[in-house]
Amino acid sequence: MPRRLVDLSVALEAGIASDPPFMLPEITYHDHRSTVAQMAGFFPGLDASDLPGGEGWAVETLEISTHNGTHLDAPYHHHSTMNRGEPAATIDEVPLEWCYSRGVKLDFRHLPDGHVVSADEVAAELERIGHALEPLDIVLINTRAGARYGEPDYLQAGCGMGREATLYLLERGVRVTGTDAWSWDAPFSHTARRWAETHDPSIIWEGHRASIEIGYCHMEKLTNLEQLPPSGYLVACFPAKIKRASAGFVRAVALFDD
Repeated sequence: MPRRLVDLSVALEAGIASDPPFMLPEITYHDHRSTVAQMAGFFPGLDASDLPGGEGWAVETLEISTHNGTHLDAPYHHHSTMNRGEPAATIDEVPLEWCYSRGVKLDFRHLPDGHVVSADEVAAELERIGHALEPLDIVLINTRAGARYGEPDYLQAGCGMGREATLYLLERGVRVTGTDAWSWDAPFSHTARRWAETHDPSIIWEGHRASIEIGYCHMEKLTNLEQLPPSGYLVACFPAKIKRASAGFVRAVALFDD
């Protein structure tokens, strides 16, 4: 059966504005010429003249966080507990059934940077696109941030999902969500201004913390969401299996039967 794929993952890349400075990834590239000695170490007496074109292998060394690039946050990232008291699942414990299901895109690109999406706004967008949520739907949030990835204002761009909006999804059986922004929540710079005015701690990471009540995962730093229709496709987003980790790198893909 013919199948069209849309890549929803950014490339892991150093030297761009993808994360706060303290957690930017670093990648060291070792090319075919520089690794001849590595290869020769396995085969005593081997030298470059014995290898095709005098080349060894290409390999890269990474210094990264599990939250660099497109990744899936486990409930453990959000808090030590989920589901009102259970130990929170780490990324290697996330059910695979959560990670392959119907995709639904909510288009919030018109909302201003820092806006906190409400449950009513989620319900209104679902009504606009004519979609009724079903358990395990994977809900993708298209924000203005997707068009700013790698640019200096990326970390400040896009709206965020509030606690009540997140719980609206989770109460209807959604267990994986995603955003093209740096965070599922509103950008920290905007939340910090609200905190300075109110000193209300409930506004800090409120979308993430919804997992304390109902455990769920979300993807961050998605891309190409503007290429997706509201529904009519599957999303695959299986994370790297890192023991006891708070997140795993993911190659998220939308699959269409054309």
